[in-house]
Amino acid sequence: MDGSGLPVTRSTCPYCGVGCGVLLQSDGQGGLNVRGDPDHPANFGRLCSKGTALGETVGLEQRLLAPRVEGRETSWDEALQLVADRFSQTIAEHGPDSAAFYVSGQLLTEDYYVANKLMKGFVGSANIDTNSRLCMASSVAGHKRAFGADTVPGTYEDIDEAELVVLVGSNLAWCHPVLYQRLLAARKKHGTKVVVIDPRRTASCDGADMHLALQPGSDVALFNRLLVALYDGGALDVEYIARTEGFDAALNAAWSDSTKPTGLSEAEIDAFCSLWVNTEKVVTIYSQGVNQSTSGADKVNAILNCHLATGRIGKPGCGPFSVTGQPNAMGGREVGGLANMLACHLDLENADHRVAVRDFWGARTVPDKPGLKAVDMFQAVADGRIKALWIIHTNPAVSMPEADAVRDAIAACPFTVVSDITGQTDTARLAHVLLPASAWAEKDGTVTNSDRTISRQRSVLPAPGQARPDWDILAEVGRRMGFGKAFDYGSEVEIFREYAALSGIAGQFGLDFDLSGLSGITASEYADLIPQRWPVSAARRGGRFFADGQFFHPDGKARMLAVSWKPPAARLSPRYPFRLNTGRVRDQWHTMTRTALSPRLSAHLAEPFVEIHPDDARELDIEPADLVKLTSPTGTAILRARITNAVQPGQVFVPIHWTGENAPAARVDALVAAACDPVSGQPESKASVVAVSRFNAAWYGFAVSRNTMIPNTAYWAVARTSRGVRAELAGTAPVTDWDAEARRMFNAPDAQLASAIDASRGSARVVLHQDGVLHSALFVSPNPVAVMRDYLATLPGSVSPDALFGRPPADAPNPGPVLCSCFGIGINTIINAIETQGLMSVETIGEALGAGTNCGSCRPEIAELLQAVRPREAAE
Repeated sequence: MDGSGLPVTRSTCPYCGVGCGVLLQSDGQGGLNVRGDPDHPANFGRLCSKGTALGETVGLEQRLLAPRVEGRETSWDEALQLVADRFSQTIAEHGPDSAAFYVSGQLLTEDYYVANKLMKGFVGSANIDTNSRLCMASSVAGHKRAFGADTVPGTYEDIDEAELVVLVGSNLAWCHPVLYQRLLAARKKHGTKVVVIDPRRTASCDGADMHLALQPGSDVALFNRLLVALYDGGALDVEYIARTEGFDAALNAAWSDSTKPTGLSEAEIDAFCSLWVNTEKVVTIYSQGVNQSTSGADKVNAILNCHLATGRIGKPGCGPFSVTGQPNAMGGREVGGLANMLACHLDLENADHRVAVRDFWGARTVPDKPGLKAVDMFQAVADGRIKALWIIHTNPAVSMPEADAVRDAIAACPFTVVSDITGQTDTARLAHVLLPASAWAEKDGTVTNSDRTISRQRSVLPAPGQARPDWDILAEVGRRMGFGKAFDYGSEVEIFREYAALSGIAGQFGLDFDLSGLSGITASEYADLIPQRWPVSAARRGGRFFADGQFFHPDGKARMLAVSWKPPAARLSPRYPFRLNTGRVRDQWHTMTRTALSPRLSAHLAEPFVEIHPDDARELDIEPADLVKLTSPTGTAILRARITNAVQPGQVFVPIHWTGENAPAARVDALVAAACDPVSGQPESKASVVAVSRFNAAWYGFAVSRNTMIPNTAYWAVARTSRGVRAELAGTAPVTDWDAEARRMFNAPDAQLASAIDASRGSARVVLHQDGVLHSALFVSPNPVAVMRDYLATLPGSVSPDALFGRPPADAPNPGPVLCSCFGIGINTIINAIETQGLMSVETIGEALGAGTNCGSCRPEIAELLQAVRPREAAE
């Protein structure tokens, strides 16, 4: 307890793979107070903007509270019996491979373990895959090829000790802000050099010594150039290379790649190679820019080759480091959640491993071939091979490549089950059966973060309605399918003990993953389990791997692979002349099922956008704030233009987050081709091709409302505010009666209405009041609407006689768009402080206002603002 007398629960943040510890405290009214855990080794009390706002996301307004069958609420007994019967019938009639599970890094390890056991051990198919296939499957493949196991060699402490950190395809500042702040702290303490390798200039470049804006997909060519430079510069560790196989072939391939295009100048390549060659302690952090590629596994191995050739691996301050995007993506890898793996890093295609798992589970058989990976799985749904599909805590109708085709496939599947916390997702709306699952603050179990640290997630809120833990739902279906004894679990700790015991068998096979030291854990010990890094066995606890040159291939040696540059699968053409890059933004996560509930997080970037270079915008007659249409061979999207030098000419960037629930014309994965890495099966999400054109709307609009609105336009994007919602709108057909349209859109037939409409200019302003306060307001123009959006978003529910003007009174404060989400500080507030207080640095702005002093992910934007304001002052 703290000073309030209310109990404090230690748990883990449910967002990215950093695995930050959080302290949770119920407010007694269904809400939650959240702060960082100062004792957790992943974050030492620091949280990012998303973690800080977790308390705003636990409301029940969108929760699924009871099972539904064909849209009708029903009992658990009816729903689960239907699921068990339909899966059993499908398997009996069409074989085990006619069924599939598509699961998620949102599952806890115990949930994941039961799902994997049910499918691979008792259904008899390996058709279980996870949305982690979209994030880090290439890293898994690269690790297994090089090390003989999916082993992450290093730890977060290596960031503290490194002399050089290379960020490859990783916007660490926005996607893993707590790790980025750890890196900046190390830089401040002992001068760590930072290199960012990314086609796009991101927030991570703000603190970098070097930004290499390479050509998309050319990472292999660059790291092959580095391998040659390491050889030429005498930086090889000959003794360590003796613990590897394949060095000569890898070096020959690297020499052959020396003329392959990277988009970089020779001076840039030489400077990077010189820094790497002459720095002993190097950590290479990589993420989706490496993994999400048709050459993803080769990119990973090109990086690993350089670390293996120099022995810069497994030592303090050294090593390659894949940072994951979900809280339990690592746990999914460990339990065998991927279609080509068994639990505990055991190999599906190894007969001895299969027999060991079969006997341990008491299963009849374990499949001897990999199941369908994510892209192949949904293609099998589309062509009818898969007839029963269970989707758990993920939204593939939005997040899969060729999302329109995936949505249509799910809709046509004979039987689809979705387990989730809400029925309001693109995917959940397609289900025959919806099962209400417990949310993160209501669940107990474990997760594993990017550096192999296992942490407890603990419930602090009661599960609402009829929601149940995922392991409990899965186990009940297993029992109803006739596998009773194997799924007779009564608690999470029983599952964890079984999982830890199975890992001991992996340890006996000489594998890396071993939790056998926890196989006898009691319920009270499990309840109090502190964060710890695996392995946890009699032979070894935690620590780094591979400093001793011992690997997990049968001969104990690592493999250096001969890899060569290959272009992206999609080729540029006159019809599709732009390369599409996709990724995350600072304050949103995945498909916004959780983050979109937070007004604070929704205020930073409230609308989907496309970044386009000024030269391309000029050529295409696109102005700032125009709407832009992107067209690819597989789909279209409409987005707001952000004209910026952050992207290179011929390239565009679009965030991944928006869905049919909040911006149906902006589902970016409808544009992304389903081309995959042949080894990892991971799709190429960062190199599709598109055409770009200005979207010519008949009118543009902006609206605010106390309640959910019902747009019916070609383009709309809705975001949560502290007073309700706000929306950007655009239509292709003229509207003749804006007063009537506003009443329809805001579902306010009886509200008092005031309007100012100029039909000759195509403009309209409509406000509706109810019970003496503003209910909603709509502003329309033939061009993108010029009103004070952030001011208007504060008005619903208040007495607002001047709302029709669309701007604040002259004497009213106007903080402007939110820049620092942690503390809700607007751009205008920061500009005013710079101008009136003479603030000259990001640090002094932080001291005066607090902006940038929590997670720090807004600091690059503060720096850009400071650079923009200071020249303006000098000119005046």
